[in-house]
Amino acid sequence: MIGLPLVAAGGPDVTVSSTFSTILLTAAGAFALFAVVLLYRVVRGPTTQDRIVAINVVGTNTVIVIALVSVALGEYGYLDVALVYGLLNFVMSIAVSKISVEWGGVL
Repeated sequence: MIGLPLVAAGGPDVTVSSTFSTILLTAAGAFALFAVVLLYRVVRGPTTQDRIVAINVVGTNTVIVIALVSVALGEYGYLDVALVYGLLNFVMSIAVSKISVEWGGVL
C-alpha cells in the first residue's frame, strides 16, 4: 500500500469528456424510454409471471440509468445507490416469485 495515493471521500478523480457524457446520457434516455414502454407489459401482462419479469426488467433498467447518469455527470456516489437498488430489485424478485409459487400461480 506504500506509494498509492489516498483519495478523499469524493472518490476517484476521473473526468469524462463532454462527447462521452452526451453519449452516456443518450443511452440512459433510451433505457428510460424502454422502461416506460415496459410499463405496458406490467399493466397488461397476460399472466402474473409476465408482470413479474417486466417489473424485474424495469428495475434493472433503473439501475442502468442511475449508473449511466452517475458516470456522465461525474457523481460517482450514485453508483452505490445503483448497487443497493439492484440488490433490492433482486431480493424483491425472489420474494415475489416465492409468493407466486406458494399461492399456486406457477404451473
